[in-house]
Amino acid sequence: MQTTQHAMQRMSQRGVTGDMVDFVLNYGFVEQDKYVLGKRQALELLNDLKKQERLVKKILDKGGVTVVAQDDVLITTYNCNSYKHN
Repeated sequence: MQTTQHAMQRMSQRGVTGDMVDFVLNYGFVEQDKYVLGKRQALELLNDLKKQERLVKKILDKGGVTVVAQDDVLITTYNCNSYKHN
């Protein structure tokens, strides 16, 4: 997305980084011509990320997980380290 000089100036004045802007564009909700990520939504997102972190740690403990599926049908699953995969 192109950034105007005005937007860059306001970002600098308000301590809003480009990464913050990208994050809001990706995870915020659209309200007319605005993208908004309020405090409540940010807290919900943080809780979701913590859940995902716990899940990824469990997958790491197993050495990774492989899921075999075809045509929207789950066929089998196994731990990656059971077949010495990376």
